[in-house]
Amino acid sequence: MPIALITGATAGIGEAFTRLLAAKKFDLVLVARDEARLNERANSLARKYNISVEVIRADLSKVADCEIVENRLRDQANPIEVLINNAGFGINKAFTASELSDESALLDVLVRAPMRAMHAVLPVMKSRGSGTIINVSSVAGWIAGGTYSAAKSYLTVLTESLHTELRGTGIKISALCPGFTRTEFHQRGQMKMTGLPKFLWLSADRVVADAWFAATTGKVICVPGKQYAILSFISRFGPRPLVRKLGMKVRVRQRKTK
Repeated sequence: MPIALITGATAGIGEAFTRLLAAKKFDLVLVARDEARLNERANSLARKYNISVEVIRADLSKVADCEIVENRLRDQANPIEVLINNAGFGINKAFTASELSDESALLDVLVRAPMRAMHAVLPVMKSRGSGTIINVSSVAGWIAGGTYSAAKSYLTVLTESLHTELRGTGIKISALCPGFTRTEFHQRGQMKMTGLPKFLWLSADRVVADAWFAATTGKVICVPGKQYAILSFISRFGPRPLVRKLGMKVRVRQRKTK
């Protein structure tokens, strides 16, 4: 069976991807920091879908752990057919109030880790003439919302560049740019989400289904939900002073005081 590797595989969008791919009869390689949750998820998926599941405990803010994942991605004997770069987190503080170590870790996980992972797996995919990569970015990449937005902008633009560069190789690559999705992400980041209209919330299962369809049909950017398609258009093509103001307003509102 083909093999898919998913980072940030134990919760949220990453966990939803594990179920989608398992149902499509992919063997899986799950990457996350929490070893107990990794093993629990692996055992559950293996039993339910009758597939093989490997686990790699890795903190992708650390180069040594990234190298472990990259070595698996370079394995030509058991090649990775699908790579889902999903791991991520947010910082719920203004840039001038945050710790430099936290900002550096954010860039490591959101920028360096997916870049390194793609650099490792693409030669193997090119040699086989097939492969699919989905980079989990965000609609936040089109607004001025701090380093999180900047990091997601990098990932989206790199994906677009590689989509052009890889044309004719048999490799498909897509950036998934969801809006607010019901996951653990906002709770972990202690972000204030009360008062957000219900119509703005997306389900993780809907998001990954849209992402998989987009990637496998050659679409470079996937924005799930009509509401976010409209908001993304405004963010990308609206007056930048307005976009900057709205983006920062959203970020300030998310900051939660205890």
